[in-house]
Amino acid sequence: MPPEAPSPSPATPPGTRDRLIAAMTDALRRRGFHGVGVSDILQQAGAPKGVLYHHFPGGKAELAVAAIDQVVDRMVAGLDQLLARQTDPMLATRRWLEAATGRLQASDFESGCPLATIALETTAADTALQAALARAFDRLRQRLAGALTDVGHTPARAEALAALIVSAYEGGLLQARVARSTEPLTRVTDALLELLVAPAAAAPTPAHPSTRTPPGAPA
Repeated sequence: MPPEAPSPSPATPPGTRDRLIAAMTDALRRRGFHGVGVSDILQQAGAPKGVLYHHFPGGKAELAVAAIDQVVDRMVAGLDQLLARQTDPMLATRRWLEAATGRLQASDFESGCPLATIALETTAADTALQAALARAFDRLRQRLAGALTDVGHTPARAEALAALIVSAYEGGLLQARVARSTEPLTRVTDALLELLVAPAAAAPTPAHPSTRTPPGAPA
C-alpha cells in the first residue's frame, strides 16, 4: 500500500524483537506467510532458536501480526507526510502510487505489498491474521477518506473513493509483480486519477419534482 515513512535510525542496533519483525516483514513481501519457515526468519534476524516464543508466545502467526501492524503504521505515516506536503489528496494519491511503483521495480519485482500477499493466502482458520489485515486496510481507507473529506467530499463519497484507491493500489501492485512490469500499475494510476478528478457535474442530475412527467401523461 504508499510511501512508507523511513524507519528511524536508532543510536544502537535494533533489538531481537525488532529484528524478528523486520525479517518477517521482508519474508511476507517476498514469499508470503506460508512460504517461509521459522528457521528462515530466525536465520535472517540473526536470532537463536527459542527466542521467537520469548517475544511472541503465539509463534509465527503472532510475529506476522506484529509485522502487519508495523507495516501499516509506516504506510499511514507515509501518507501523513505526503498529505503534509501536498494537500490535494488526488496529487498525493499519484505520488503514493508512483512511489509504490518505484519500490517494486527497485526490488526487481520481488518485494510487493505484504498486506495483499498475506490476504490472498489466508484461510478461515487464520483468524488473527485476517483480523490484523482487516484493521490494516481499514486504517488506510480511513486516512484517505479523512483527506478527501477535508477537501469537500461528503463522508459517504470519501469512504467510497478511499476504498477504490486502496483496491486499485493493491490490485495494481499484484498485477505489476506477476507481469514483472510497471505498466499495469502505471495504467491503474492514470485511469484512477482520471476517474477521481472527473467533474461531479458529469453525473446526471435528478429532475425537480415539479418538472417530472406525471405517470401516464404523454412525454
